[in-house]
Amino acid sequence: MSTNLPASSSSSLITISTCNLNQWALDFSSNVERIYQSCIIAKTQHKSTYRLGPELELCGYGCEDHYFEMDTFEHCWESLLELLERGATDGLLCDFGMPVLHHGVRYNCRVLCKDKKILLIRPKSVLADGGNYRESRYFTAYQNSSNKHEDFLLPMAMWDITGGHTVPFGMMSVELSDGIRIGCETCEELWAPDSPHVKMALQGVDIIGNGSGSHHELRKLNARLDLMIQATRKCGGVYLYANQRGCDGGRLYYDGCAMIVCNGEILAQADQFSLDDVQVISATVDLDDVRSYRAALPSFGVQASRLKLDADINSSPFLCYSDVFFNGNKRSDLTPVPTVGYARPKLHTPEEECCYGPACWLWDFLRRTNATGFFLPLSGGADSSAVVTIVGAMCVMVTESIQSNSSPSNTVAQDLRRICQQSPSWIPGSSQEVAYHIIHTCYMASSNSSAATASRAKRLAEQIGCYHLSIQIDPLLRAALKVFHIAVNGAFTPKYASEGGSNTQDVALQNIQARMRMVMSYMFAQLLPWTRNKKSFLLVLGAANVDEGLRGYVTKYDCSSADLNPIGAISKLDLKNMLLWASDRFKWSVLTDVANAEPTAELRPISTSNTAGTLQEHSQSDEEDMGMTYQELSVFGKLRKVARCGPVSMMRKLLHTWNHLPPLEISTKIKRFFYYYSSNRHKMCTITPSYHAENYSPDDNRFDLRPFLYNTSWTRQFSVMDNMVEQLEDKQRKNELLTANLEVEDELRDKID
Repeated sequence: MSTNLPASSSSSLITISTCNLNQWALDFSSNVERIYQSCIIAKTQHKSTYRLGPELELCGYGCEDHYFEMDTFEHCWESLLELLERGATDGLLCDFGMPVLHHGVRYNCRVLCKDKKILLIRPKSVLADGGNYRESRYFTAYQNSSNKHEDFLLPMAMWDITGGHTVPFGMMSVELSDGIRIGCETCEELWAPDSPHVKMALQGVDIIGNGSGSHHELRKLNARLDLMIQATRKCGGVYLYANQRGCDGGRLYYDGCAMIVCNGEILAQADQFSLDDVQVISATVDLDDVRSYRAALPSFGVQASRLKLDADINSSPFLCYSDVFFNGNKRSDLTPVPTVGYARPKLHTPEEECCYGPACWLWDFLRRTNATGFFLPLSGGADSSAVVTIVGAMCVMVTESIQSNSSPSNTVAQDLRRICQQSPSWIPGSSQEVAYHIIHTCYMASSNSSAATASRAKRLAEQIGCYHLSIQIDPLLRAALKVFHIAVNGAFTPKYASEGGSNTQDVALQNIQARMRMVMSYMFAQLLPWTRNKKSFLLVLGAANVDEGLRGYVTKYDCSSADLNPIGAISKLDLKNMLLWASDRFKWSVLTDVANAEPTAELRPISTSNTAGTLQEHSQSDEEDMGMTYQELSVFGKLRKVARCGPVSMMRKLLHTWNHLPPLEISTKIKRFFYYYSSNRHKMCTITPSYHAENYSPDDNRFDLRPFLYNTSWTRQFSVMDNMVEQLEDKQRKNELLTANLEVEDELRDKID
């Protein structure tokens, strides 16, 4: 993919490239291959002279505590040496990302190389420590912002090929012999209030490359685009953005979307969701347009001039290389002018993000394990239907990728044949054919299950193409209850609340069904491949959404304890919207019925009076059981995590936004939420690793570092809330009394008149 920026009659044209790479933590050999491939594509296919790669691309971003190991640094230098020896940088200025140990301190660095020579090691000055990131645990932010560099002593293995023992290390930019200036920025630095790109632009840097490891989150790409567009619209210049793509071994999916932006306009944008391990985009730009743009901004000139006055007259922010050429093509008047190629931003809807992001994440998990597919207990409800829809969408993406490129070198085809254990020449004719090999679903009915959910599960499995089973688990439940009955000498028999049992008995009878389904799921996951004459095992998928995890409306060791959960950080409301979108996009019409059905766990006996047409719907309601709606749960989750609210500050906010409700009702709802949130918090210790999609995820393993043991009475907080309610109600009573008195006075005046 490439595009062009219009040029003037006398200018310096350059072609530059950036990329998405699917790098895997600690997979050094495969990472080198993908980096090398991107360099070759940039040079040969796009004729570029500059290539930008993602953050920490040599080792993979998510090494986490492996950054404490010297092996990680050693293997990165081995990888860089291999790239130089294989000619990746021959005729190409490459900006690589790797960790570097300098004077006993670990830094997250960019390494600029050309023609087997290391021009600069530029450390990251602003680390990512919010949300999912803990960079300061592994790295130190480089704080020496002066225009002076340090000498970095290279490993001895690098001496011969680079022709030197030391290279510059610091917050510098590079100026090449043809006057082109290149600077570096790394991921979080773009988001910082005092971003380095502003100062670099004022210093006259033409091209700024940002190598990132930015994860996918619903509605996040908009912010990323705005930052880059506004940065170059305000300061001018060419800004390249490279990003990791794929699962790096954890809950995050890095969504690529590499970009090239110039003077506030997008020139090229890569795909956000794709199965390609390597995607390179390029643009041909005219640097005279950058200089003209900046010269036309009076404020830019004033601030650039002031920066020069404030700078040390004996130092320069640039490392000047008189023997290194960028290889920009000086164009004569006879050279054709490039065509206009501004690109419109490509943004997915939230419904598309909910589907495609987890689908790509699951594909990476599947192809990087020895599993031969997935197993899902399919209930016919919205959550499990959303999960199977996501896997079905994955099958569509895989099928389209293979059918559009049937080359033997297509890694998607190679991976699919290995997973499905098919012949080297197999090309699937449809996504249903792929699904039949990969997706195994089972409707596990009990006496409490409804005909409506059984029908929806069967129809959905047929439309997607799943290998589908249907079983009855009542014999297992009776056996478990018989064991309990014998253990207590036949003195106790639990009953549902509707049959006269206590709440404790009722919950126990519901939970044994949920847990028995997960026990059966793991047995099927291990044995179904054997019954289908295949080797290996299936990965068990969970289906608990973020709102249920937040409140704790899950049973420990049921669907909260699968191998993977694609929807664990997606709200119920977003999932329903995704089902409606997917119903139209993939023509899986039953999804409309699923989305419009009342959410139910189907763990209590059915009320015989509750029917819908010819199929009996269940009488149990999730929202009634939870004591709050899914809409309310989303609000509570965002206020708790994103707005950082405790019970009292949450109430202060909701008194304004929920002003249609009386204060006492708002207080009661908040208390109910915090009680259940805190009393069920321990369940997060066993929750299935979930695809990260929403910034109020309660997953304590990574994103939500809060206690799992609370005083569920919240004594001080609830007391303050009670006082607030009392004061508000007292104020309301006084206002009502005042209004009544005024009405009486008005009546008396009317009589007197």
